[in-house]
Amino acid sequence: MATVELKKVVKRFGDVEVVHGIDLEIRDNEFIVLVGPSGCGKSTVLRMIAGLEPISAGEVLIDGEVVNQVSPKDRNVAMVFQNYALYPHMSVHDNMAFSLKMRGFDRSDIEEKVREAAHILELEPYLGRKPSELSGGQRQRVAMGRAIVRKADVFLFDEPLSNLDAQLRTQMRMELRKMHMRLATTTIYVTHDQTEAMTLADRIVILKDGYIKQVGTPIEVFEDPDNVFVGRFIGNPPMNILKGVFRVQDGKRCAVVGKSCFPVVDGKAESLTDGAPVLVGIRPDAIKMGDRVEKLPEEWLCRGEVVLSEILGGQSHLEIRVDGENKLIAEVEGRVVAHPGEVVPIGFEFDRMILFDPETTNAIR
Repeated sequence: MATVELKKVVKRFGDVEVVHGIDLEIRDNEFIVLVGPSGCGKSTVLRMIAGLEPISAGEVLIDGEVVNQVSPKDRNVAMVFQNYALYPHMSVHDNMAFSLKMRGFDRSDIEEKVREAAHILELEPYLGRKPSELSGGQRQRVAMGRAIVRKADVFLFDEPLSNLDAQLRTQMRMELRKMHMRLATTTIYVTHDQTEAMTLADRIVILKDGYIKQVGTPIEVFEDPDNVFVGRFIGNPPMNILKGVFRVQDGKRCAVVGKSCFPVVDGKAESLTDGAPVLVGIRPDAIKMGDRVEKLPEEWLCRGEVVLSEILGGQSHLEIRVDGENKLIAEVEGRVVAHPGEVVPIGFEFDRMILFDPETTNAIR
């Protein structure tokens, strides 16, 4: 097992800098997920850790050793790619055994490691099959098995589930998490899917345009985003962002949005002065309807007009217009049948409201 550390790591392609001096410490046995939109630099960072991409500046350390000049095969990392990269003419057994054969392991050691990996991934019935005879999920498990047999210090996953259908992705997420718990190996996982990031990670690293925007546990980045980008990127539906003005009225602090006054709870945004422009962030699940409205303070309640409603099984998504101008997305429990134009009582958990600076888009603490 090993720690991984990036110190001021930069990547340039010609004159274009795509990774801008990032710093990151990954603990031993930690499951870290790098997430962000396409082009944010997450796969490039992963490839620099693997040694498949040379770094332009800075240092990559594995278990305290600088590996900038160490070849990929000598870093003792195992990488699983999006496209499986299996040898089509080899059986499942031989695909998993190939790297061990190339490294000169004894046949008995190879058999032991392959059987162990096959047992962990439930591939024992398929060891004699070729990749063409497997499903997409089984092929991905073979690719993971090829990494497991190496007993690597660090596992690197580059969007391994993106080629699978939705149901299989859910199943494979569970398998990946169980595999990590069994093996207790430092794991770095790249995805653009924030659901994968939230369900798999011990900590999430959110990147945008080659910069790290926030690092934290799934709950930290969801409930306390450092900036508007994180608030909108993490969470589905994304955080509602509204333009407002901070006011102190009758001794009470609030964010005025349109005709509404959203209370700012004590301890939040203490540095703001009266009249300061703000962006108001409210998670869709912090908007309440039905019985849950009755449990909120009176000043946290208002009425809204339903624009659109979607029932998604055990929950519903509603687009609601407040004050005739501001539109919000609400995520509520249960099957809420509401028709466009219907006026309904709603409530807000304002203790979960986040205020952002309109110029920097950073959270106001």
